[in-house]
Amino acid sequence: TTLWLTVVSGTFGLVLGTASALARTSRVWLLRKVASFYIWIIRGTPLLVQILFFYFALPMLVPGWNLPDFASAAVALGLNVGAYNAESIRAGLLAVPRGQTEAARALGLSRWSTFSDVVLPQTFKIALPSLVSNFVALLKDSSLAYAIGVVELTNVGNRIQAATFQPIATLTTVAAIYLLLTTLV
Repeated sequence: TTLWLTVVSGTFGLVLGTASALARTSRVWLLRKVASFYIWIIRGTPLLVQILFFYFALPMLVPGWNLPDFASAAVALGLNVGAYNAESIRAGLLAVPRGQTEAARALGLSRWSTFSDVVLPQTFKIALPSLVSNFVALLKDSSLAYAIGVVELTNVGNRIQAATFQPIATLTTVAAIYLLLTTLV
């Protein structure tokens, strides 16, 4: 469940982060402001509060919006990592030398081809270390989903510890599993 939650929210966060980075670098004032506000709110509030908000508060604000615990956690984690990914991708976009765009346009590539075939691949190459770091942080942050009852690694460890009264062995095992997963990533 921990891995699935990380993959789902990480994919959502990468798509959202890319869209937000493009909006932040857009010439359209409204897109820049909306993306900046989203990034400011998400990066300025604790992830645990965001998870709890999506699970407990959002159904009260939007009647009929009752997401299951896994979906609430995935949305909150995806929105959170999306804001951090947006800044990493935006930095990658700004780091691509302007001459790359000018050279592609001089060769006759369309604006879309220049962006998708020249600028975007370089952007992701530049942003990759930061994006991987965000993914590793997301893997560890997925442990916060236990707060709304998602049966993931930390939740299972907590249940085993409560049943066996052996916190050292249980929590050491949980930490070792997280360490193994983050090392592999």
